[in-house]
Amino acid sequence: MDFPRLSGKEAEILRLLIANGEMYGLQMVDASKELKRGTIYVTLMRMADKGYVESREEDSPPLGRPARKLVKVTGHGVLAYRAMEAAQRTFAGGTAWAT
Repeated sequence: MDFPRLSGKEAEILRLLIANGEMYGLQMVDASKELKRGTIYVTLMRMADKGYVESREEDSPPLGRPARKLVKVTGHGVLAYRAMEAAQRTFAGGTAWAT
């Protein structure tokens, strides 16, 4: 298996999901200064294709509103994020790189 390569946006999404559990795309945008409304869903689709995240529709959306998708990190996503953190510590002399 190749070493996982995460973009800054992918790393930020994984960080948020690891810290908070399931989230909606716009919750992630609101919780981060790095993520933007225009790119969050494209990034999430790319991450799902890589196996880093998975999603499901919310169980009971409010009346008159379509169901939103809840996103969560997969085991593969956690491993990719932890590998990135370890590489950052190793190559930066113990200091994490900015994501």
